[in-house]
Amino acid sequence: MSVDLVGFLGVVMLAYLVPGPDFLVIVRAAARRPALGRAAALGAQTGLCVHMCAAALGLSVIATRSAYAFTAIKLAGAAYLVYLGVRALLDARRDAAGRHAPRAGRRKTPAEASTPEDTDGAGPSAAADDDRRGSFVEGFLTNVLNPKAALFFLSILPQFVDRSGSLTEQIFLLGALDVVIGVFYWLGLVGLAARLRSVLGRPVWRRRWERITGCLFIAIGISVAATE
Repeated sequence: MSVDLVGFLGVVMLAYLVPGPDFLVIVRAAARRPALGRAAALGAQTGLCVHMCAAALGLSVIATRSAYAFTAIKLAGAAYLVYLGVRALLDARRDAAGRHAPRAGRRKTPAEASTPEDTDGAGPSAAADDDRRGSFVEGFLTNVLNPKAALFFLSILPQFVDRSGSLTEQIFLLGALDVVIGVFYWLGLVGLAARLRSVLGRPVWRRRWERITGCLFIAIGISVAATE
């Protein structure tokens, strides 16, 4: 059995370097707090594991060959991206409104709740756990509802396997490599985004970042929905 690892690794690295919805989710979470970025990254790679298992078991073939199933996955993914975009825009709006409200007794907005002064060294709390869980779910759903991820495992990955060997084993092998590479890539990206927190943590820049990512989420969601 001979797997084309060199070619596969090249394609995988190129795929990660091209920003997509998971890139926005992870960087947005990391800009709030590194722990949230790591949670979103692990969620995204867990979603990738779902696609890997589905491809190995042949479920992706059924989904992509069924127009109704594929359309349902595509529209669900598009709707979720639009939801993330609208929520980011609303967070920015609430943050801006809160800045003009009286400071006494004012509650923090979700964006303010994770400013740079919040460090990973703080003691564990229910709120922190909820934030990490929410970031994990965002990363997971963004990836598992991405039809392009399913198509990658169905149409791109099989090009690098040895047809004379076990396709299931090879798909699991290449898929696992993809997941591991992604973990290290995303953790490096989280570290880079964390260095920008001093800038993105400033109220004006934080609101601009939320608006930019919100618009990008909505644009990508509409693009995914409109794709034939």
